[in-house]
This record gives sequence, C-alpha cells and structure tokens, in this order.
Amino acid sequence: MIKVEIDEGSGFCFGVVTAIHKAEEELAKGETLYCLGDIVHNSREVDRLKTMGLITINREEFKQLRNAKVLLRAHGEPPETYMIARENNIEIIDATCPVVLRLQKRIRQGYLADSDKEKQIVIYGKSGHAEVLGLVGQTDGKAIVIEKAEEAKKLDLNKSIRLFSQTTKSLEEFQEIVEYFKQHISPEATFEYYDTICRQVANRMPKLREFAATHDLIFFVSGKKSSNGKMLFEECLKVNANSHLIDNEKEIDPSLLQNVKSIGVCGATSTPKWLMEKIYNHIRTLIKE
Repeated sequence: MIKVEIDEGSGFCFGVVTAIHKAEEELAKGETLYCLGDIVHNSREVDRLKTMGLITINREEFKQLRNAKVLLRAHGEPPETYMIARENNIEIIDATCPVVLRLQKRIRQGYLADSDKEKQIVIYGKSGHAEVLGLVGQTDGKAIVIEKAEEAKKLDLNKSIRLFSQTTKSLEEFQEIVEYFKQHISPEATFEYYDTICRQVANRMPKLREFAATHDLIFFVSGKKSSNGKMLFEECLKVNANSHLIDNEKEIDPSLLQNVKSIGVCGATSTPKWLMEKIYNHIRTLIKE
C-alpha cells in the first residue's frame, strides 16, 4: 500500500490568511470590493475569491477608480498608492502583513534619517515583486535591488551600505551577502545590515527538507508566479530529486506513481490547504485505479 501524506507545515502564512479573511469579510457584506493585484500568487485561490465577487485590478485601473473600496494584499504598497487613494476617495482595506509593515517603516526611517547622502540602501529581493516595489517606494525609488549573492559584487564598495531583505528570501543567501560586504567594503565606508526575513517562512525550510527526504516522491504545489514557491521547491529538489512542481491535480503524471512506497504533498506560503487536500485525494484515486 502506498502511503500518501500532506506536509502539516505547508500552506498559507499568517499574512496571507489575514488578507483572505479580510476579503471574505468584506465580500460577505455584499459590497463591491477590488484588490490591487492578485491577493495571493496562486491562481486557484484567486479564482475561488473571484467567484465570491473579488475584482482584481492592476495599477493603471486603480488610478482610474473613484469612490470605491480596495483591498491591499499582504505584500504591502509604496506611499504613492495611499496618496492616490486619498485623492480619489478610495477606502483602503489594508491587509499588509505586519512583518512587511515593520520593514517598510524601518527602511523609510533609515532613508529619511541618513545624513550620509552617499549611503546606498540595498534590498535583497526579487526585482519587480509586489513586496519589493513597496519597499523601494519607501526610498523614493532610490534603493538598489539585488536578486542574487553574486550581484553584490557589482555595487560600489567605496560607498556606505545599509542592507535589508525581502521578507520571504533565503536566509542562507542573505548571510552570504552580509559576509561578502563585511569582507570587501572599503575601510572608509560603513556597512549596516538588518535581517528582516520572516521566520515563519525561513523556519519552514529545514522542516520541508526533512519532509521531502522522507518520501520517495514529492508533489510540490505552487502557483507559477510565487517566488516563495520557486525557492521552497528548490529546497525539496536538493534533498529529493524526484520532486515535481505542480499547480493543480491535472498536472500529475500517473506514471510517476509506479514503484514508489511513499508520496508527499507540500506547498508554498501562498498555497491553500484545500488545494493540497484536493491533490492528495486525486493521488489516492489514481492509486486505487
């Protein structure tokens, strides 16, 4: 008999849970609710909330809105968004994750307080990601974004650096960047760093590796847009080469289920539990066939 198990540690982080609860509460009132960007990087959950009435809009559509109610998702927004909302009489339902909110404030304070105008504010994160846009916005667009440790080598190390991180990035790679700056920055320059990685996300990695290593076959469930999903899937692959990234049950290749004794189903911080359960049930059906 093949054992099938869902990873208990996978699924929405508390920031996403809060944003979805706020959306459901507002939609239950029967009023029109817009969301600036996908509420979560998972098309299945976005579709579920769409059937409840949530209308997803982009930035250009947001600028055209008047006298409306708009939900800001967990990723956070730059100051410009709030300014547009005030000008256009838009009521904001703010679901920005508290961890992201603290980080935004810290970056803003650091940017405004800096007497050293040459100091570079560096953000380790995915360029163009919703959270990163909100962080860069705190510096009037002046922050430098680096996506990988090797990009740290391109910076001017004769100028002082203040380093922050997107909340869902790899803790190991952040530490690698910190060490590089410590060793290579000019003696005339200063280097400060703030470990702003969310521990709820970072702590999942060792547990996820352990889960992936104890199964013959892994199905990692994640939306293709999720940067957190890509990163956590890489962690699965490091310990289990027979790991497969899927968005839904239709992407499961039944031939993979042959000659295995245990199958693990896990996912990203943007993966709903109900979707993992749906995939779990589909696998059980395929095994019985």
